[in-house]
Amino acid sequence: MQKLPIFNQIGIVPRWTIFLFDLFIAAIAFIFAYALYYSFNLNAYARAQFAVDIIYCLATTSFSFLVFKLYSGIVRYTSAVDSIRILSTLLFNIIILFAIKLVLIALRIPSLLPTNIIIIYSLFAFTGLTTYRTLIKIVFQYNKTKTSEKKNIVVYGAGDLGIAVKRTFDHDLKSNKFIVAYIDDNDTKIGKYIDGVKIFNSKDLARLIEKLGIEELIFASHKVDPEKKDAVTDICLENNVNVLTLPPVSEIINGTLSPNQIKKVKIEDLLERAPIILSHENIRDQLAGKRILVTGAAGSIGSEIAKQLGRFNPQLIILCDQAESPLHNLHLDLQERFKNQAYQSFIADVKNEERMRTLFETFKPQYVYHAAAYKHVPMMENHPIEGVRTNVLGTYTVANLAVEFNVSKFVFVSTDKAVNPTNVMGATKRIAEMYVQALNNNILEKHEHINTRFITTRFGNVLGSNGSVIPRFKEQIEKGGPLTVTHPDITRYFMTIPEACQLVIEAGCMGNGGEIFVFDMGKSVKIVDLAEKMIKLSGFVPYKEIDIKFTGLRPGEKLYEELLNDLENTLPTHHQKIMIAKVRENNYDFVDAQIAMLFSQTKTNDNLNVVRQMKVIVPEFKSQNSIYEQLDKETSRSTN
Repeated sequence: MQKLPIFNQIGIVPRWTIFLFDLFIAAIAFIFAYALYYSFNLNAYARAQFAVDIIYCLATTSFSFLVFKLYSGIVRYTSAVDSIRILSTLLFNIIILFAIKLVLIALRIPSLLPTNIIIIYSLFAFTGLTTYRTLIKIVFQYNKTKTSEKKNIVVYGAGDLGIAVKRTFDHDLKSNKFIVAYIDDNDTKIGKYIDGVKIFNSKDLARLIEKLGIEELIFASHKVDPEKKDAVTDICLENNVNVLTLPPVSEIINGTLSPNQIKKVKIEDLLERAPIILSHENIRDQLAGKRILVTGAAGSIGSEIAKQLGRFNPQLIILCDQAESPLHNLHLDLQERFKNQAYQSFIADVKNEERMRTLFETFKPQYVYHAAAYKHVPMMENHPIEGVRTNVLGTYTVANLAVEFNVSKFVFVSTDKAVNPTNVMGATKRIAEMYVQALNNNILEKHEHINTRFITTRFGNVLGSNGSVIPRFKEQIEKGGPLTVTHPDITRYFMTIPEACQLVIEAGCMGNGGEIFVFDMGKSVKIVDLAEKMIKLSGFVPYKEIDIKFTGLRPGEKLYEELLNDLENTLPTHHQKIMIAKVRENNYDFVDAQIAMLFSQTKTNDNLNVVRQMKVIVPEFKSQNSIYEQLDKETSRSTN
């Protein structure tokens, strides 16, 4: 256990001790002021008037100290605020002394203190009180940093948050962190000092790490460009420097920042992109006062959609899911966050038409966000019948009920795996896409009196979703590894859950019906690079302390995902991160008939026949690393 320096083992002294010491400093200040006023004539101290003057002055000063509670501060943590309090106390004291002086003059009584002594005394007292407090603070800080186990820290961001970080460590006796430099991108700050610590250009980070022996970097700004943040982190990881970050600004503003809140940077922080700016007014105009149904509400995407919808003042949000406990927890969380918003939980399976009909009859939703789905590729490869029942039949059921009950908009949450699918999960999502789009076109062509419009949103992996790669890697790191990656070249697109759900809501409101909206997913990320960075961020060395093993592609898994297939292109929208995919049109009667055949096949419990029918509906569905590749060979032979 680290032994603290002797000064830092001194406890907080009682208030009366501080009061007496302040009074002692005030007495010394008065003696010097008296000497200066009488030109250092020592005979002045021998007069009886000196005793009267000093008792009178210290009495009023004591009263001022008590009024402003100058003794209540902890001296070792002195700051600029304490200097202001000292100044205020002494100004108040001057006012009292001059007020008494004026009264005595009015009553023709000889005044006790000359005006010059009052002014000189106040200046000396201010200097003495601030100086001794500052010296004590410096002594404690110096003794704290003398420990051989101290860590040299550089803070990224020479602003209010950076100052808050330094003050936090200065006030923590047990902390062995010593801030030796700030770095910043603002040229006007470079070369200046904060609390005696110099500000350097962020471009000099690599040099500073070597020169100052830096062991940790703390991001003390939430406005750092994501690419810049990633580049700085890479420099730190290459030089074995730990990277830390702060909690949300609101917690710091409320004065809750403590050393325990300064955590290691997470991989999610580095994969985030610039915040999305949405037209909230347009969304609010459409959703305010409406009844909105969210299916799959207890899942990663559904729960976030439900949270974000609470900002737009709908009349009611219906939370539908078949998972009882997660749905219950979500309901409690939402009620706590949005106390004036009405929520209704409804336990149901989306493929159960009777149960879903009860929901529509009871609540008559006007908007539907359909996020309920099975999404794990290997699981659906082994259970294609269940994949079809939930992802296709569930969408089919809810979509038809939406038409029957005159829902305004039906927003279907799809996936990039629906593009040129190589697995059952992606194919089920593509079939569901085809159905809702064909249904929308059929309404426009043959049933103009029906107002329901269907919009599809398509995006890739979301950070931190249930079962996604990042939580899996975290669990493996906690267990000491190894991290399992299917292939050294596999890549994926990533988007944060809040970002994805913001775009889903925006796309749903901007859609007129029949569109498939695709989102700007940024750059694809190599999964092995992700694994290596997560290991480094956890303080370990990849392949040495924690290994990475390649297990081979799982059934149906692609090396890379696509957002559009070869026959599609995109059109821009008013939002730069949302595009409209120009996809092949499908005849509703054909799609409906083929889906009916698919549903009948699920009743046979024959996986091969089910997948065979899926490949008929989606000709571009070519299985990879799967037992269903034999069906593609059959199709190829029959074609030849």
